[in-house]
Amino acid sequence: MSRHQFVQELEQVADHIGDASRADLQVLLRRAALLLRNIGGLAIQPGTDEILNDLAAEMGKPKLDLVETILADWLTANAYLPVPHELDEESSAEGSA
Repeated sequence: MSRHQFVQELEQVADHIGDASRADLQVLLRRAALLLRNIGGLAIQPGTDEILNDLAAEMGKPKLDLVETILADWLTANAYLPVPHELDEESSAEGSA
């Protein structure tokens, strides 16, 4: 079950809490505690999350590392972070473009 599905389930139970059994509430609260304990800090839409999982598996790296790389590249490309190895006018470049 995805995080988004679980959130919807919690909201539905909260709307009808009088109909929920003690055991059901206990299970939901334990799952909520586990989810909060293991939260990565980002809520990602299910479709995006699935693509990130597939790409991370294809690249053989953890999803968190992939997200950090994508974010750092985007921030660098949009001038929010400095270019890591900036060339000045006096530096020579080797190779071909």
